Amino acid sequence: MVWIIVVVLSAITMFLYMWFEAHRNVVKKQDIYLDRFPESFNGLKVFFISDIHTRQIDNRLLDQVDEEVDLVIIGGDLIEKGVPFDRVSENLNQLSKLAPIYFVWGNNDYEVDFRKLDVLLREKGVSILDNTCARFDTEEDRLYLLGVDDPTMDRDRLDLALQDVDEDGYKILVSHNPAIIHKIKKEDDIGFVLSGHTHGGQIRFFKWGIAARGGLFDKGVTKLFISNGYGYTALPLRLCAPSEAHIFSFHRKN
Repeated sequence: MVWIIVVVLSAITMFLYMWFEAHRNVVKKQDIYLDRFPESFNGLKVFFISDIHTRQIDNRLLDQVDEEVDLVIIGGDLIEKGVPFDRVSENLNQLSKLAPIYFVWGNNDYEVDFRKLDVLLREKGVSILDNTCARFDTEEDRLYLLGVDDPTMDRDRLDLALQDVDEDGYKILVSHNPAIIHKIKKEDDIGFVLSGHTHGGQIRFFKWGIAARGGLFDKGVTKLFISNGYGYTALPLRLCAPSEAHIFSFHRKN
């Protein structure tokens, strides 16, 4: 009888821990050092959040942003089937307090009326990077923020995004699905890639999971960052891949 009680209490404890991991409000701050990153953009700060799904952005998350950021990037899966648009609207209001917002589409964003989502994004002043890019200039340098539509659904056209790069400049690419890495060529000269989608496996058993844990990876042709994401899908549970958002400070590697 005692062992049954122990097993039940252990199961309840594990469930509560997994629920907590899925609902954490953590902003991870990380310095990113890149070869040839333009010196006049040194210290560029980007708030990156991906895979919000059903969650409502908590003030406890935003309260951790104790420094000015230059850009907010949403790495796809802002919504999924069953999520009310009012919640998405409020999430965008929250993020817009930080800085101008840039968005790429994820596969779950297409589970809803994506035309309605497109209208909402534009009404909120969000810049949608759907196989396009945004350009930023200083007197000395130029930086391009490229974004591709969702690779999971074969909507990505990196070639079209690159066509918008009409002059030399440093390139950062945002793609919901990190699988875009397999389509990047050395001559594309993309210095950094931001992505999500995998949830870091969401529920992992030690080092084993259905996807790699999030983090920074050197892929040879470029450096790739995969976020565990802020939300969850199917089950409101995580294990060994806790919820996260990010502030990146970009610097030139000496």
